[in-house]
Amino acid sequence: MKLIVKRAGHSELFESKKLYASIYAACLAIGEPTGTSEIVADKVVADVLAWVDKKHEVTSNDIRRVASEYLHGYNVEASHLYHKQRTIW
Repeated sequence: MKLIVKRAGHSELFESKKLYASIYAACLAIGEPTGTSEIVADKVVADVLAWVDKKHEVTSNDIRRVASEYLHGYNVEASHLYHKQRTIW
């Protein structure tokens, strides 16, 4: 599994469950139905995992940026919320 460098400077294992939860929450927050939110979160996590697999080192900011870019392809409003509101979840 990949290590990610957190904003505070420490490293921890990348947990796709955390990414899924934040993408799912962003979708729900903009009014997407539960089923759609689950599908979008699954797709974004798969996209990010493929991206992470090709990297030697990533930061939490890298993951947020890339996840937001992938999410933008599925839902622009959720992408904007996810990217800008990192502290709400």
